[in-house]
Amino acid sequence: MNPYLPSALPVRNLDLARLLPKVGPANAALARYDGLLQSVVNPAVMLSPLTRREAVLSSKIEGTQATVDEVLEYEAGLDFDAEKTRDIQEIVNYRKTLMMAVEAVAQRPLSLNLLRQMHAVLIVGLSAGLGSLSRRQRCGCARAVRCGACAV
Repeated sequence: MNPYLPSALPVRNLDLARLLPKVGPANAALARYDGLLQSVVNPAVMLSPLTRREAVLSSKIEGTQATVDEVLEYEAGLDFDAEKTRDIQEIVNYRKTLMMAVEAVAQRPLSLNLLRQMHAVLIVGLSAGLGSLSRRQRCGCARAVRCGACAV
């Protein structure tokens, strides 16, 4: 398998005149958020609603049809029909995978082994027949490696 080779950094032709005025306000917002997290005993409490919402929104790309409220109800023990339960399970798995990955990359670099572990968490409790981790790198159009037709 050939690894993806990103473009060289730094990126050329950035419109710095347009970007620099946004750096100060963004830095100030991050500083306020960091200060808020410092005063919270368990910062994960602040992040939990954000990661749940992000998991719901990201899973919609894959075609899931569940809301944040339905995920909360499922986690509280409410029952749903099989199709809705599967969608919610995908979201719950996505969130668990995200949390596991954040903890893992803080201790070790991203690796194929870590990606396999993440994939295993993603498919827990979902129907059989889900694919295994691909051995071939694909571009954005799902053709063979570096097809040339995509910008990927």
